[in-house]
Amino acid sequence: MKQTKAIEHEASAQEKLLEGMKAALDEAEGFLRDAAAASGEQAQELRAKAVESLRATREALHDTKLSVIREGKRVAREADEYVHDNPWQAVAAAGVIGLLVGLLVSRR
Repeated sequence: MKQTKAIEHEASAQEKLLEGMKAALDEAEGFLRDAAAASGEQAQELRAKAVESLRATREALHDTKLSVIREGKRVAREADEYVHDNPWQAVAAAGVIGLLVGLLVSRR
């Protein structure tokens, strides 16, 4: 139950991040489009806004990458602990998975 809520929370966070990144990229694209039509100081200001928007998006991606790495390490650590605590269950699960993969491959 706890793990299910964590997965749902993570999926929701990923959706929000993707929506935010799409909005930021759309905003930067709009700034650049407007800058192409503008001239002088106004064009420079619009380009600066676009660059700032892209920088913020890059930082958000970097933060997300770090979060995904941390979550992956946490899941790997939990799996390692489970295997150490329940070695025969892990062997049985691996055997069943191997059997299923073998059956699927032999059908083709």
